[in-house]
Amino acid sequence: MRLLHLLRPALSIIPEVQEPRFPQPLKVKVLITGITLFIYLICCQIPLYGVYRTSGSDPFYWMRVILASNKGTLMELGISPIVTSGMILQFLSGVGFIEVNHSVREDKVLFNAAQKLLSFIMAIAEGMAYIWSGAYGDINQIGAGNAILILLQLTFAGVVVTMLDEMLQKGYGLGSGISLFIATNVSENILWKSFSPITLSTEAGTQFEGAIINFFHLIFTKQNTLQALYYAFFRESAPNLNNLLATLLVISLVIYLQGFRVEVPLASQKIRGLVSSHGIKLFYTSNIPMIIQSTLVQNVYFLSQLLYRRFKTNFFVKLLGTWQEAEFGGQSVPIGGLAYYMSPLRDVKDIINDPIHAIVYVIFVVFMCGFFAKFWIQISGESAKDVARKFKDEQIKIKGLREESMVKYLSGYIPVAAFCGGVCIGLLTIVADILGAIGSGTGILLAVTIIYGYFETFHKEKYDNQSIF
Repeated sequence: MRLLHLLRPALSIIPEVQEPRFPQPLKVKVLITGITLFIYLICCQIPLYGVYRTSGSDPFYWMRVILASNKGTLMELGISPIVTSGMILQFLSGVGFIEVNHSVREDKVLFNAAQKLLSFIMAIAEGMAYIWSGAYGDINQIGAGNAILILLQLTFAGVVVTMLDEMLQKGYGLGSGISLFIATNVSENILWKSFSPITLSTEAGTQFEGAIINFFHLIFTKQNTLQALYYAFFRESAPNLNNLLATLLVISLVIYLQGFRVEVPLASQKIRGLVSSHGIKLFYTSNIPMIIQSTLVQNVYFLSQLLYRRFKTNFFVKLLGTWQEAEFGGQSVPIGGLAYYMSPLRDVKDIINDPIHAIVYVIFVVFMCGFFAKFWIQISGESAKDVARKFKDEQIKIKGLREESMVKYLSGYIPVAAFCGGVCIGLLTIVADILGAIGSGTGILLAVTIIYGYFETFHKEKYDNQSIF
């Protein structure tokens, strides 16, 4: 008996979204996707009950945008439990610890059930760790009853997010919940920092947080136009126009690179003369390498801060990471250990001040993104062998080649595209961070690739079915 078979008795109690009996019309998919997004945004605004305090250091501060989480609300954990559980199970499947054949329906059902169960467990574990760390106040202050209540709320929210993600992935909506929530959070962050009407008191006088609003405010209120332009483009206390221009530059570059692909000519074995093509994109694995790498860093950050609060003098804890309170927002920033060398470069000054950190970080990001990209195609059914098998099952062959030569032909493109795409995403992330792009390089890369994917999905659905109206 295989390990997955142990879940058979639990299938009846693990919540599941049934697959639709017939394909959903495009307008229904758009409606359900919108409702899903509305539920997520509502959960982002509902505060946790029983919290003593939510101020102070935030272990998820650096990753909240890409984790689609919101501090002190039901979306405190965001998509972290889902992504972490998926990463763990895919890794165990890839190394052969868990045997699964996704072409067998029972294996697919059991694997999905295992991923959901593990995501629920991760929500409970992360919630307990968050409470124990003192994020909501000292455990003696909030009391055992409130601590249990907070844990139940976080677990419930984790279940809701998991089920919403499953509902979209099973064909009721467009894309996946994970992608939808990340893109929404990143886009909201960029728009807010561009148009925020909140006023700030600075040495140069009152300014607006939003870069664009602040630009017009300075132009119309400052007598010295050059000084107004300087503050609009180079202020450091809040987002400036240079940050916004860097963001637009990175977005344009990602969209441009999305068009790089190799078209493999295909011919049908069933219908003579019917030809088509299969595109192998540069970003073959899309944003998966960055999501996995970001989740890995987030978990290291969270564990490091949690341990450092309790055991600051322990050698191994300091080796994992040492932290100090930043001047802004009261957030903790890594200043040593593994967590420090995994932290992103904020500008050119970081490179000059600590070139070793810069070199280690660049090598880490580029290597991990390239590695995860190549590893992902092996465990997700997108390798050259898997694609050739799909062609064979659909009675399609590569034009001008025999069936036995297809794997060798595809192996010359797919692994190279996966690795190069992962490396490009890693480098773009680093460049975006150094240029000071709004929302972090990782967040922008994820948002652009997700929105571009939604655009392609929407276009395909519209072409295959009918107009949205």
